[in-house]
Amino acid sequence: MDLKLDAFEGPLDLLLHLIKENKMDIFDIEIESITKQYLDYIHKMEEQNLDIASSYLVMASELTLIKARMLLPRPKVDDEEVEDTDPREELVTRLLEYQAYKEITKTLKENESKRQEIHTKLPENINKYIENDTIIKGEGSLDLLVDAFKKFLERKNEDKPLSTKVTMKEITVSSRKLEIRNILKKDKKISFFKLFPISTKEYIVATFLAILDMARNKELLIEQEELFSDIIIEGVS
Repeated sequence: MDLKLDAFEGPLDLLLHLIKENKMDIFDIEIESITKQYLDYIHKMEEQNLDIASSYLVMASELTLIKARMLLPRPKVDDEEVEDTDPREELVTRLLEYQAYKEITKTLKENESKRQEIHTKLPENINKYIENDTIIKGEGSLDLLVDAFKKFLERKNEDKPLSTKVTMKEITVSSRKLEIRNILKKDKKISFFKLFPISTKEYIVATFLAILDMARNKELLIEQEELFSDIIIEGVS
């Protein structure tokens, strides 16, 4: 038996290892065999002049006591054996509790390891990352566009039912960008909300992504003259 003391977290850990190695049922421990293997392990450690924690020695005494109780004949009343508590019962309970604790600890360590791979940062104002030739005019910010889109969706939700017209035409960001360019060539300026004449989810998402991409590429300007006023989209010549 090639075991190292520092490989276990205590006597219960060692016992669980021996039970697993011997493929025993934890509810029906072969106490004589387990006790012999456990004591052999302790003796081997002593022979190597290694310090053994007192908890290991206490468990050795408990196992020896359980083994002795298992060998004692059961008491009889009127020549009939009296049902007695299994001497292994308390040990089995402790082993099950320790096994559950060990599994929980393993799960927590795995979660901790995964959490270390996640990095977060506090919310930050993104305005400082906007270049000097900003796509925003007036007192607005990119947050205006996002807020406007949220309000648009809320308004559409309140006005249900939405259009359920079925069409086979694919709505893409590229196609919406082309359509928006044509609109801005004709009208120069247009309300943000008027760029969503169709209320299907695909059309709304494609349109919003198209506006964001065009703003990023400085093909259009976003303007709000005053707080709570309309958001105006203006084409860049």
